[in-house]
Amino acid sequence: MSTDLRYPIGGIDRSTVMTPAYRAQLIGQIAEAPALLREAVVGLTKVQLDTPYRADGWTVRQVVAHVPDSHINAYVRFRWTLTEEQPTIKAYDQERWAELTDARTSEVEASLALLEALHKRWVVLLQSLAPEDFQRTLNHPEEGLLTLDDLLRTYAWHGRHHAAHIRGLRERSGW
Repeated sequence: MSTDLRYPIGGIDRSTVMTPAYRAQLIGQIAEAPALLREAVVGLTKVQLDTPYRADGWTVRQVVAHVPDSHINAYVRFRWTLTEEQPTIKAYDQERWAELTDARTSEVEASLALLEALHKRWVVLLQSLAPEDFQRTLNHPEEGLLTLDDLLRTYAWHGRHHAAHIRGLRERSGW
């Protein structure tokens, strides 16, 4: 565990060699992400949900809204990459998305339900892919050429990363 509140589980592990077993582990982490996030917020009050997880950070509610926003984009990126040759995907401004009214005020249950439904579809897609499918590439306007394996690593980490933000706040606050 990291002491940096921005990266409570550290950065994305890009060093582990991608094997079928490791890929299955990452898909499992994507499958588990909605439950991890739900578990992280269970029993929180409105005031607690509207508490930033760190100074100058998003509120818990915004974090919970951000995960499905981000993962919807990831899911679409997978689909584009599987159906087009090296698509250039659209980046989005996650900071501005987190400031929109729905991210700041919606019930967390709506974000959790969206994430759960999305991950059910996404995991079906991921489990259907052949190893060579994960080598397909996309062009990210900020990060350059990426494979679907790269995206898989990122988003398996991403769900655990944000659940850890919330768990860390709960621990530090005694919730």
